[in-house]
Amino acid sequence: MTHNRILAISDIHGALDMFEVLLEKVSYDPAQDQLILLGDYVDRGPNACGVINKVMSLKEEGAIVLRGNHDDMLVTTVEEEPGAWERWSRNGAKETLLSYEPDMDQLHLPDSELFKKHVAFLKQLDYYYETDTHIFVHAGVVPGLPLEETDPFDLVWIRESFFQKYKGDKIVVFGHTPTPILHQKQNRYDVFVGENNIVGIDGGAVYGGQLNCLELPGNKTYSVRNDGR
Repeated sequence: MTHNRILAISDIHGALDMFEVLLEKVSYDPAQDQLILLGDYVDRGPNACGVINKVMSLKEEGAIVLRGNHDDMLVTTVEEEPGAWERWSRNGAKETLLSYEPDMDQLHLPDSELFKKHVAFLKQLDYYYETDTHIFVHAGVVPGLPLEETDPFDLVWIRESFFQKYKGDKIVVFGHTPTPILHQKQNRYDVFVGENNIVGIDGGAVYGGQLNCLELPGNKTYSVRNDGR
């Protein structure tokens, strides 16, 4: 199927209301548009459970759904990897867990079938998506290293060694690093377009910023802030 537009969104972080407003704002139509979600559906925001439900339905309609580092932390905690619970606890696990059990008084992994279903969904997500001209990934790529040889850890966690040193021919669209860091300007949350073929779209939605959507071709951008604008 040939799509009229590619729409890329990243780092929703439990902000279901903002996500739904943004999809409405861009007039998303799965029959006409290819939606690509770059990860981090959980943590920090209030409704991770609702976001994953929404993302699952979008994937069924044809969206490409990638994994982020926060999604990865949830999965590794469930898989009981050493140190995973402590790392996730420092990075927003509380908000995610409470979205499944609002009355939880001591943090623990929910035993519900819904939570298990969501974990299984996150576990099978890909780490990147590539076209003839673009690479879509949560955090970035390792400059000079083929994607298929890259450690998935780097694809969801890398920062400066990617966006400062990348010189590839393909344009990399990524989230993970809030755009004020890329712009080197506090409170500037709009999409960052670098001269070295990188496009950062994480507008820091759960940090008082905005949820961004990049439209390709053309690099048109849309955004929604916490106040709904």
